[in-house]
Amino acid sequence: MDHSARSRLATILLVSLTAVWGSTFFLIRDLVVHVPPIDFLAVRFAIAAVIMLALFWRPVRALTSRQVLVGVGLGALYGLAQIAQTVGLATTPASVSGFITGTYVVLTPLLTALLLRERVAGSTWLAVGLATAGLALLSLRGLSVGPGEAVTLVSALLYALHIVGLGRYSASEVAVGLSVVQMVVIAVLCGIGAVPDGIVLPQTAGQWATVLYMVLFASILALWAQTWAQAHLPATRAAIVMTMEPVFAAFFAVVFGGESPTWRMVAGGAMVLTAMYAVELVATRRRPRELPAEALHHEV
Repeated sequence: MDHSARSRLATILLVSLTAVWGSTFFLIRDLVVHVPPIDFLAVRFAIAAVIMLALFWRPVRALTSRQVLVGVGLGALYGLAQIAQTVGLATTPASVSGFITGTYVVLTPLLTALLLRERVAGSTWLAVGLATAGLALLSLRGLSVGPGEAVTLVSALLYALHIVGLGRYSASEVAVGLSVVQMVVIAVLCGIGAVPDGIVLPQTAGQWATVLYMVLFASILALWAQTWAQAHLPATRAAIVMTMEPVFAAFFAVVFGGESPTWRMVAGGAMVLTAMYAVELVATRRRPRELPAEALHHEV
């Protein structure tokens, strides 16, 4: 495939994984009542790590020592972000937590400009602002500032760093190996966070079915898809596409979760969709002399 085809496929993959992530909200709503969130994360990522190691140990062995270190660093960022988000959620309303976490769409271009010294186009900043406003309409119901909100903001920063890191160091030929290393590190960190109070396991067949869905689709396939896709998309563009997650979450909550649609859902979702469409439209019209995303990556 040429660069344009790979870019389109990467966008489709990111939209697909945000649909998967969005579908998990109503699925795990009842599960976390019985299984503490940090325990759920530990079980979910531990199973995913074991499966990935068993199936993809050859791509892991093919990684260089530097590539392994990159995977460890990226996995640490994602794992710590998961833990920080979970800790913050204990004292932060879910809607506020969702909005604050979604601010990675703003932090990603800021970090790209500050850390990588890359210019972010004005049209991209407009798309970022539109997506952020859409996120606020979708999820925000008042905002109080406290320790929980501060910790959640840290998680958003970590997610943004993970997106920037993947955009800089991921490559299609090492995507599988990098995904496995990241998953192992995430599992270890979540396990460390869960062990002190003891790990509570799911009890019913329905609870285990939810866990397995999260393992196969929201963990293994999603992490590989993000790692591969970001080898072919700039980090800021990827972050804007991934703001589709709350849109899908609202959609599945209405269709399968019994919630009623509201004007905020419709308006916020439309703004996020417009932002994603705008950034994709600009990408397809960029000048030929601009470098593709792959050319911006370091060798790892």
